[in-house]
Amino acid sequence: MNEDIAPDLISDLPISIIEIILSLLPLRDAVRTSILSSKWRYRWASLPQLVFDDHCVNFSNDRNLIQKNLIRFISRALLLHKGPIHKFKLSTSYLQSWPDIDQWILFLSRSDVRELFLELGEGEWFRVPSCLFSCHKLTCLDLFRCELEPPPTFKGFMCLRSLNLQQVVISPEAIEHLISSCPLLEILSMSYFDHLALNICAPNLRYLCLEGEFTEICLENTPLLTAMSVAMYMADDFAEYHDQISTCNFIKFLGGVPRLERLIGHIYFTKFLSIGNDLRKLPLTYSLLKIIELYQVSFEDMKEILVVLRLILNAPNLEELHISGTSNATTAIEAPDLDYWTKEWPSDCTFKHLELVKMIDLSGLPHEMQFIKFLLENSPALVTMIVMPGVYVMDRRMDMLIELLKFRRASAQAEILFRQE
Repeated sequence: MNEDIAPDLISDLPISIIEIILSLLPLRDAVRTSILSSKWRYRWASLPQLVFDDHCVNFSNDRNLIQKNLIRFISRALLLHKGPIHKFKLSTSYLQSWPDIDQWILFLSRSDVRELFLELGEGEWFRVPSCLFSCHKLTCLDLFRCELEPPPTFKGFMCLRSLNLQQVVISPEAIEHLISSCPLLEILSMSYFDHLALNICAPNLRYLCLEGEFTEICLENTPLLTAMSVAMYMADDFAEYHDQISTCNFIKFLGGVPRLERLIGHIYFTKFLSIGNDLRKLPLTYSLLKIIELYQVSFEDMKEILVVLRLILNAPNLEELHISGTSNATTAIEAPDLDYWTKEWPSDCTFKHLELVKMIDLSGLPHEMQFIKFLLENSPALVTMIVMPGVYVMDRRMDMLIELLKFRRASAQAEILFRQE
């Protein structure tokens, strides 16, 4: 009879294989493996990575029941856990400001947590307890929809390499102190901030992502920054008001990033950079900058055009340029200062490494077409130029195509693709 019993392959798996299997399972399923055999029982409790979400409990139309079950599940999982917790992730739409979360963070602060991800539901925002700032081994911190106030005794996260703050309420002084108190910080992402004047001092920073309404941004000490993505929000009269009282935003923002390799500027970015005086005096050359993406550039604003030109002219090794327009063709078919393109630039200007240009959402404005002509005439290595008129631009499409075909090309292999999707 014993010869007919199949071997227990699951129980005979090496511990290392069991741990790999558990690490690949959703936490709820990992907990359930305790019923497989004594060898599997509570093996999940030594997992160094704990990820909790709405799928950890059964769905119900009773929101209060889901909240109660989720809190019970997380609390029990932490109670039974053995060993260090390197990563703790909580992403749920059912919990907001609950006292149990304070207790979980207190537990994590005593467990040498290294990665902490906290995304709670909309409603009353969670006020992060001060014990978070006792997590001295943190290397990655992601917070969503929270209130954050570092205690006066906070000296910094000495191991933190990645900081992501989304919809976080924090004072300008506190955020600047937090950033400058993380000497190893490499990745910084901040979104949905309002009326914030920000000075960033992060000597080890490599990647920067900003989205929000910033009244001022100054990169004081970011010599190693290689990539950035920025989206600005501003009122219509913001530029006019600050143009009279502000120093040059271009210099404050891009004047100290000599190792920049990729720059992505979304809505109002070029408008923001155009604010201030002495725009022509650039303090450095972006010799490593190879990719520039600028979206919603107004070719009706000469100062924005100047921002774009000064930027690409100071990037001698530029390989890719992506630009989208935002102009209104009904108001600016006739543009002043068209001699701007022949008077302002040296005749020996050359983009020796530029291979790809993509211009989208164009209206066929004079300055748009002159900018394309300028690139074609001065890009001997150009392979492809993609031109796409805006979806609502219908009457001028044929005129744009005819004008494009007349432009001289410095590159014999340059191909112009006129797309109308």
